Amino acid sequence: MLDEITRAVLSREEVARYLRGEHSETPFQARERIYAYLDELRTTQRYSIYRALKHPLYPILRKIERQVEHIEHVQAAVHDGRVVYASNHKSHTDYLIEPLVLEDQGIRPPVIAAGINLFGGPLGLLHRHVTGAIPIRRNTKDPAYLITLRAYVAEILQRHDLLFYPEGGRSYSGEIKAAKGGLIQAALQSGRRDLQIVPTAIAYDLVLEDHILARQRVKRRQRPFARELAEMVRYAVGYRSRAFVTFGPPIPVLDYDPHSRHDLIRLQRLLRDRIGRQYKVLPTALVAAAMRPSIGRRELEGRIDTLLETLRAARANVTIESGRAAVEEAAPQLELRGVIVHERNRFRVRERSVLRYYARTIEHLIVPQGRTH
Repeated sequence: MLDEITRAVLSREEVARYLRGEHSETPFQARERIYAYLDELRTTQRYSIYRALKHPLYPILRKIERQVEHIEHVQAAVHDGRVVYASNHKSHTDYLIEPLVLEDQGIRPPVIAAGINLFGGPLGLLHRHVTGAIPIRRNTKDPAYLITLRAYVAEILQRHDLLFYPEGGRSYSGEIKAAKGGLIQAALQSGRRDLQIVPTAIAYDLVLEDHILARQRVKRRQRPFARELAEMVRYAVGYRSRAFVTFGPPIPVLDYDPHSRHDLIRLQRLLRDRIGRQYKVLPTALVAAAMRPSIGRRELEGRIDTLLETLRAARANVTIESGRAAVEEAAPQLELRGVIVHERNRFRVRERSVLRYYARTIEHLIVPQGRTH
């Protein structure tokens, strides 16, 4: 017997065409492939159980102080109808922190679109049967999968809000990457006239996996999550950070045609721009952007003051008042993390790749658009 969402997916026009064997497959082969992908995508949200668990698998969350900005945008969007949260992706802690920020404010929980590598073992069972996460195969070109995924997400949006990461994965270089169009198009195909996309930016003083990401720089292949988790535990020793989650004004999707490539690209660029401008500029990023291999404290403070003038002119999300305040706040954190060394009133770089990782997090606000790379 078919559940309600499966029946709705199979009745969608794009899926029905595929089932008729219009992609060089027999109808039987097409049906088998669609059913297999639906079984993989199927998820159930039991958020009351998730809250009752008190997050036993995530003790690291106690070390991250959650800060929220402009929650009024979310409250207005939730009141008006269905919501899709489109966020930048910094860390594996993102999809733990962001739903908790919404829960702290009493806002209904979204279903999360997450990489399929997170769905192995007990954590995968929790994602699939409790938190309501959808496993996503990234970078696949299989038309059967893409058709099924778009239809499934469109039907999920008839029943739940959705949180996803347009970049497709964590940023290994630190910068905000260009948005991919797959899930954006799926949201547009939901057909909901009350659907709004809320641009969401998350920023950390220190990213838990900073050393891991910075050294790899470019993601070459999907690694087992168990291996990544073991590496994260190593860098969690002594780790403390703030996480700033900033919500922007909702974007209604009525004016965007899901079948227009021009409209899709226009929405992708708008989301990246909105997320980038909302991104919280933190002292660690300022110090990293102004740092030299060896620099005196006064010179570093002066370089940050100049940088702050540029950021304010760009209307960046910055609240730090001066270079002196930025150095006082960020230098001890970066030194404890082993990124810089402070000796005789001078700072020296110890981990250049990690420092560059943090500097790139605000590069889109400093370098003219189109020249970031």
